[in-house]
Amino acid sequence: MATGKQRRMAKTRALLTETEREQIAGDHGRDRRYQATSRVRRRIDEELTEDIEILEEHHPELLEELREVVCDAE
Repeated sequence: MATGKQRRMAKTRALLTETEREQIAGDHGRDRRYQATSRVRRRIDEELTEDIEILEEHHPELLEELREVVCDAE
């Protein structure tokens, strides 16, 4: 069984870093918000697109899990 420390260490980011979450929320001013938005947009356009292509070809079940999370209408 994993300890609390091991669970915290295992946490990784999905799309946003913790700092980018704060910046996009406006906690660090307009310039930081704009910069974080640009970084995330670039990840969506470049990295996420490539990840989806790889999942589509090699692990469609995982891609379906991703779609369920991202496309959930609720």
